[in-house]
Amino acid sequence: QVQLVESGGGSVQAGGSLRLSCVAGGLIDRVKCIGWFRQAPGKEREGVVFIFLGDRVTHYADSVRGRFTISQDNANTVTLQMNSLKPEDTASYYCAASSACMGWAPGDFGYWGQGTQVTVSA
Repeated sequence: QVQLVESGGGSVQAGGSLRLSCVAGGLIDRVKCIGWFRQAPGKEREGVVFIFLGDRVTHYADSVRGRFTISQDNANTVTLQMNSLKPEDTASYYCAASSACMGWAPGDFGYWGQGTQVTVSA
């Protein structure tokens, strides 16, 4: 099994920044890519940004490109730097891991963290 623990959520005003971290534990050799998803109340969970571990190739959703940056700090830690935050970025953010990396939908990821709340006020 793979365990994922997120940290770094909080509240910030529009235009501010937050930094989220995801630490993977357990059988991390199985993990080939990590993604950040978010889910706002009443909305479906959506993919935000993804990174292939090792070669560090990244993929961003259009809504966050240019504002969010994902990075792999070491073998088991991925960081999401969020700048120029907007009220519409308010959501619970989840770190997820995949051993196959066949797609960017929630169903393509088999391991999930517990989530961390990000609230952006206008």
